[in-house]
Amino acid sequence: MNDVAGGMQSPIVWTVWNERRWSHAALAALGVCLLTLSAKTQVPAWPVPMTMQTYVVLVIGMAYGTRLAVSTVLAYLVAGALGLPVFAGTPEKGIGLAYMTGPTGGYLVGFVVAAWLCGTLAARGWDRGFARSLVAMAAAHLLILALGVLWLAMLIGVSRAVALGLTPFIAATVVKTVLAGMTLPLAWKAVRRFRASP
Repeated sequence: MNDVAGGMQSPIVWTVWNERRWSHAALAALGVCLLTLSAKTQVPAWPVPMTMQTYVVLVIGMAYGTRLAVSTVLAYLVAGALGLPVFAGTPEKGIGLAYMTGPTGGYLVGFVVAAWLCGTLAARGWDRGFARSLVAMAAAHLLILALGVLWLAMLIGVSRAVALGLTPFIAATVVKTVLAGMTLPLAWKAVRRFRASP
């Protein structure tokens, strides 16, 4: 696939690899594994431990492009709906649809929307430079948090939803937004350097 087709930019995965059906399946499977690992991996932080899952969602969105990114996140959600312990806190806090319709349901929906947004913006070249990549990642993170808090508010009320589902995650979200904003521009820089080398 060309880097530019109809004014749209190709995502980095198709710049590095040829676009073939087996590649789609392999990348989707890799994405599901990364989402699962990031849900299970916690970075010590106070007062709430931080997982790297939203970082992975956003990077997959920009690296994979809209269709493959959304398909990958949906495959991850389907795996969880079928009872596989792919989410943070599973199987200890439940599995399947019962877990997905619990307090984290809005965040899970937010993953799909954020992947779509990042893929759409990457197709317009927002993954090539740090400033626009940072804005894209911040917007995607805000969407995840907004949908998560909105869902939580329906379960426990607005004030408690903000106190438990937003405030403790602000600092961690800022860190992950900056990291995510740096990831794709640095990856593109590495690709360009590799292609320029003899």
